[in-house]
Order: sequence, then structure tokens, then C-alpha cells
Amino acid sequence: MAVAVYPGSFDPVTLGHQDIIERSSKIMDKVIVGVLKNNSKSPLFSVQERVNMLKSVTGHLPNIEILAFDGLLVDFVRNCRADVIVRGLRAITDFEYELQMSQTNRVISPGIDTIFLTTNLKYSYLSSSIVKEIAMYQGDISAFVAPEIAVKVLSRAEDVKNGRPAR
Repeated sequence: MAVAVYPGSFDPVTLGHQDIIERSSKIMDKVIVGVLKNNSKSPLFSVQERVNMLKSVTGHLPNIEILAFDGLLVDFVRNCRADVIVRGLRAITDFEYELQMSQTNRVISPGIDTIFLTTNLKYSYLSSSIVKEIAMYQGDISAFVAPEIAVKVLSRAEDVKNGRPAR
């Protein structure tokens, strides 16, 4: 059984992320979406909120599992009994960074390969950071995230703008 891990912060999950998840679910028997708990960042949403948002937008895909993790990605991949990491590429700059990470992961864990999926052109500019920036000014993010995610992002952005801290 071919099992892959698609890691990321997903703060918030965008339509670009969803595209990579759906496409990788057609290639692999099982895809585990790994939601990174990164202590060096201040996310808009808690890990559990991001896990729940991903579950809400991937519930129609039977071979997707959503799990939180911290630590080294290769350790998480091994613990999931996966042998492939899926990464999305938007631009050449993504490729340079992702190639370096892929090669490093391969040295640390030679049994783990990385596959790259190029982003659908309509999402090639899209990032969670852009979505959050637009949301902070209560801009229209409906072209970037699923409707149920847009509501949560705009609400949380309003909370942050009004001095109520992100989780």
C-alpha cells in the first residue's frame, strides 16, 4: 500500500492546499495530511482548529487522514509507516527550497522519497500568508479558501484586529 504524507502549517488551509490533497489522493492509496505544530510561529489557528478545518474540507475523500505533528518530518513519516512525502510547488523559488529539504530528508532517512506536484495555475500565487493579510483588512477571500474556512478566517482576523489574541 502506497502511503504518503503531505505536511504543512495549513494556517489556514487554502484552495491550493485542497488541490494538492485531492490530486495526491488519486495517486496514493492513502494520504496523511500532517499539520505542523511550529513553536517558532504564531499561527492564527491552533493545531486542533487547523486539523478540524482540514477534516471539514477533505471529508469527501475516503483515503485522507489528518494528523497533527511536531518534530522532524522524517520521524513523523516513519511513524505513519509512509514512504513518500508530497510537496506542492508554486514557483522556482519553492523548488530550490523544497529540493534542498528533500535531499536533506533523503540523507536522514534514505527510504523516504519526495514527490512534487506543481500547483494548478489558478493557485500559483496563493499562500496562507496572503489570505491572512487580506483577511486582516476584512477583504474578500472567497476566491482563496472554501466558504466555511473563509468565515472562520475573517472572524479570527477580526478578533486579532480588535485585540483578542489568536489561539
